[in-house]
Amino acid sequence: MPDAPSGMSSKAQRGNEPYERVTSWHRLPKDFLHDQKAIWLFPGQLAKGRHWVPTLAVTGVTAGLIVADPHAMPYFRSHKGNLDDINDVFNSYLTTAEVIAVPASLMVAGYARHDDYQVDTAMLAGEAYADSAIVDLAIKAVTRRQRPSDVPPGAPFTNTFFHGGQSPFRGSSFPSGHAAGVFSVATVVASRYRHHAWVPWLAYGFATAISFSRVTTLSHFPSDVFLGAALGYTISRYQVLIPR
Repeated sequence: MPDAPSGMSSKAQRGNEPYERVTSWHRLPKDFLHDQKAIWLFPGQLAKGRHWVPTLAVTGVTAGLIVADPHAMPYFRSHKGNLDDINDVFNSYLTTAEVIAVPASLMVAGYARHDDYQVDTAMLAGEAYADSAIVDLAIKAVTRRQRPSDVPPGAPFTNTFFHGGQSPFRGSSFPSGHAAGVFSVATVVASRYRHHAWVPWLAYGFATAISFSRVTTLSHFPSDVFLGAALGYTISRYQVLIPR
């Protein structure tokens, strides 16, 4: 595990640095509720004229990918058999375990090494994962998009919104919960260990591989994955990691 950045030995010092939030088990529930309040009140920020450029960028790319989805997915459906060996490594349960293993291993190693910075990173990664999961499930419950794997063979990948299962836990595709979760964790780790040049590359590479696998396994459309990744990144970077 990478060591904490130099000069960050005390919690008081770290709390004043960008993206160097400090936390504790006692503060975590309150911080989570604080995050959720800020996330769901975000439209109020737009009403005040803030954050329009990134919001329009994410919305525009997502919309463009939704239009492109029906043209891209036939390729992945026809080549799915060629990717079976790779897809077995990235099945839903295994990738979920891999994502959860990141903060879990940081937590264990942090306590073993008496490294408060590492323990805080693990807790913040867990907080970010939970924040992104709530938003993801709420959007899924509204959009109820059919998964690519549920589209009958030979049928077009069109009119998929509002045709998925009633449960956001199973039948709804938009956005990708795996992409949201892995990018939320990767962003926390990459931001807090940015002083180690290899960490952001490894974290975001890991997140990209898992996210892309959701398309090759026909679990999600490219637009699902992009919006999930965008949610995970923005929630972590601009909400969870902000010093309190």
